[in-house]
Amino acid sequence: MRDHEPDHPADRERRLTTREAAELLGVKPETVYAYVSRGQLDSRRAPGSRGSTFDADEVRALARRNRRDGGTTGATAAGQELTVRTHLTLIETDRLYYRGVEAVELAARHSYEEVAEWLWTGQLRPGTAFRAPEASVSVARRAVDALPEHAGPADRLRVAAIAAAVADPLRFDLSEDAVLGTARVLIPTLVAALPPVLRDGHDRDPIAHRLWTRLSGQEADEPTLRALDTALSLLADHDLAASTLAVRVAASARAHAYAAVSAGLGVIEGPLHGAAGGLAHRMLLEVLDLGSAAPVVAEELRAGRRIPGLGHRLYPGEDPRARALFALLEDTPRAAPALAAARDVQATAARHTPLHANVDLALAVLTASSGMAPTAAETIFAVARTAGWIAHALEEYGERPLRMRPSGLYSGPKPPRPLPG
Repeated sequence: MRDHEPDHPADRERRLTTREAAELLGVKPETVYAYVSRGQLDSRRAPGSRGSTFDADEVRALARRNRRDGGTTGATAAGQELTVRTHLTLIETDRLYYRGVEAVELAARHSYEEVAEWLWTGQLRPGTAFRAPEASVSVARRAVDALPEHAGPADRLRVAAIAAAVADPLRFDLSEDAVLGTARVLIPTLVAALPPVLRDGHDRDPIAHRLWTRLSGQEADEPTLRALDTALSLLADHDLAASTLAVRVAASARAHAYAAVSAGLGVIEGPLHGAAGGLAHRMLLEVLDLGSAAPVVAEELRAGRRIPGLGHRLYPGEDPRARALFALLEDTPRAAPALAAARDVQATAARHTPLHANVDLALAVLTASSGMAPTAAETIFAVARTAGWIAHALEEYGERPLRMRPSGLYSGPKPPRPLPG
């Protein structure tokens, strides 16, 4: 982040020199400037000198975060985590907040589209509906239809995003209004490009209704649609998950919004990210088939695998997203068997390690009880998270270009070496 103009005389008593900030943080002076370049500290030029000054409260807050995280934050040394300042999502004491508002409460009162608008603009727009122009949908559908049958959901969505980008000659306009226009078109285009399983939804239906027709051959009932819409809202953003970091790196290089979303889609296929819900779905089906979670949990542990759907590194206690979805699914009669299987898994695993259910297990209950394929969880995750990816891209477009470019710590042979024979 660039230095601001010299501080006002009234501010001087509250500001630290670079040396003082470094001592307070327990780092070298050059590391202080690394914090500035990564947006973790703001600096101002001291009047009459080339040196920078720093807000004492901000430095102390960063020092507290460093102590809490067990070391220096930022990509300043090998093995340390990158932190990025964001106004979007806060995870604190087993609660999830979008722009300071509890995400569970937002999802209970507003549709996925309205929650997306809140993430993007900080404004709630009741009745918001996303519609895609026929030209965008047509080119995306043709591209997806050309894929082989075994193509996965991330494959289809990536291809749809790329096709929609090619059809948009204004995609390189990175102004906020242009990116918001792209977002409102891209999400419904991604959904419309997926092959329908049931009858095709109407483009005036909410995103959750349209997505249902791509995932389930069963007729939807209101409680299940409400659960799907809530899942989309609660999965819309989750701090700097791996896919979101990829999006911010792309946006830092000024890739357009379609390309930034494509970067996120390229990451979610991993079993530790977007595909985790599919693993939990398959586990629940096995529990339902065997009638007990005991042999299924035993096999997972014997194979040295984590039990899908249990525990989350950001929630020492209960995942609030899982709690909210389970509460909705309890009012959905068709979900009762899968819900009982999920509880059986959690109770059985608790004999080994007491872990709470996470959102992947709740999502698996929804997909398994709705006649969806195991890959449906990944599709729901990707469509939902597109809203958060766009929000993070918008934030990153407002930062210094290429700030998400860490330096490598070379550990190879010491040069110069002779040319290989």
